[in-house]
Amino acid sequence: MLKHLYIKSYALIDELDIEFHSGFSTLTGETGAGKSIILGALSLLLGGRADSKAIKAGEKKCTVEATFDIAGLGLGDFFEQEELDYESDECIVRREVLASGKSRSFINDTPASLQQLKALTSRLIDIHSQHKNLLLGQDHFLIGTLDGVAANDRIRAEYKAQYDHYRALRQERDELEQQVQAAKAEEDYLTFQATQLGEANLTENEQEELENELNMLSHAEEIKNALFQAARLLQDGETNLLGQLRTCIQLLHGQADVFSKARELADRMESSYIELNDIADEVSRHADEVEFDPERQAFVGDRLNLIYTLEQKHHVSTVAELIALQEDINRRLQSINTSDERLHELDNALGDCTKKLQKAASALSDSRQEAARHLATNLKERLADLGMPHSELEFAFAPKTPASDGQDSVSLLFSANRNVPPQDVSHIASGGETARLMLALKAATARHAPLPTIIFDEIDTGVSGRIAEKMALTMKEMSANGQIISITHLPQIAARGDRQYRVFKQEESQGTVSHIVQLSDAERVEEIAHMLSGEALTDAAVHNAQALLDGAHTLTTQP
Repeated sequence: MLKHLYIKSYALIDELDIEFHSGFSTLTGETGAGKSIILGALSLLLGGRADSKAIKAGEKKCTVEATFDIAGLGLGDFFEQEELDYESDECIVRREVLASGKSRSFINDTPASLQQLKALTSRLIDIHSQHKNLLLGQDHFLIGTLDGVAANDRIRAEYKAQYDHYRALRQERDELEQQVQAAKAEEDYLTFQATQLGEANLTENEQEELENELNMLSHAEEIKNALFQAARLLQDGETNLLGQLRTCIQLLHGQADVFSKARELADRMESSYIELNDIADEVSRHADEVEFDPERQAFVGDRLNLIYTLEQKHHVSTVAELIALQEDINRRLQSINTSDERLHELDNALGDCTKKLQKAASALSDSRQEAARHLATNLKERLADLGMPHSELEFAFAPKTPASDGQDSVSLLFSANRNVPPQDVSHIASGGETARLMLALKAATARHAPLPTIIFDEIDTGVSGRIAEKMALTMKEMSANGQIISITHLPQIAARGDRQYRVFKQEESQGTVSHIVQLSDAERVEEIAHMLSGEALTDAAVHNAQALLDGAHTLTTQP
């Protein structure tokens, strides 16, 4: 429960420091006194939007800090998971808003993220303001309420697991189908490319070899003439090089006996002669082999033109890149074939998963419909106590596309009058009826989804007199299981509180400032008397206020 609230430099609040207690407390004050300001400050602890405009004029930051009694709430796992300091009996949360518009959050004086703050405070306090009555017409709120009454955590977990598996399969199938469709749209073109590259029968070093051969064929006559002349100079005629070299060798050998160096020189020349003779034979052979072949030249030219065309078409510069491209195209074509098989497998898996999902959804829906019947009966009884004895209501179920919360679409049908068919509550209920219906719903579900603290912000809108007293008694009943704080303008509700707080504002040296104080018994009489008679305090109002408080006390202390 909320034990202590500290607010500094927020809107009209200079500094507020107030203790709260268990049970049923009421908070009263004139319109504009600052009750909404206090709620606005509390909403910061619930993760509400930080606005630098909320900082009191002249200050650099505002601070909102609350101390909660968390004994018995089993929050140890949360603190461990979030790696936050944990004390089993008390928790302090704080949020600071800076003039820059940025904010900082703290849990037990440890810096925390806004998400952590929200996750924790959502389990500690619920501020029910008037606009939340609109939740009665919202599907997600009604589903959450029925799940809380049904206590179907296990069933919902089973459904959610099947739904997540279904979504994963569906996503995989949809993505694969898109890929297959895109691939099949170009399958003919890919097949044409694969065929064209396959028919080209490319080899990796082919381009360089063909370019060299074409260059040779283009200069065949020049090459043959040069080789022929070189062979003739080496071997033919009286002055051929080899013949002259042979003569030199013979001359040197003739002097070897009288000049030892001549033998060495002759031997060296002999070696050169052998090498030159071999070269001459090879030159002659090449001279005979080199021939101008126009057919071969045309073939090589055509082959190179094919390679150049393919390279230009596919924006590459080598045959190796063309071969790599061919392999990639073949893989893509193969993928299209295997993707069809995978699609078939996914369709079968989706079929099986859909059956399991429908079964889980049916079990979830059954649990909700059972809870809806019990809750509707409970609500009718509570509404009778709240002055609507002829009310009729039911939770209407309709199927919807599978979603994370099931396949149920739920609406609340309501009628406050006899023989009037129930209709959607958002279309037919008045403000007072909606307020009572929401209060009855909160009371009926409090034990199923317990919150340590519930703050009702003018839940009594549109009601008065006896009905207001009935609503007060309902909130009093709820306070047996948790702390209830009601912000109210009605004396019947204010009087039923175990404690009463007054919000007021006054002019001070620093300007208009809002305050909150806990009232003594005598101050409660005066405050409630003002609520009955207005600014002028009459004896009759004081008497009536005392009677209201005495009646509330008597009811509370009856055996």
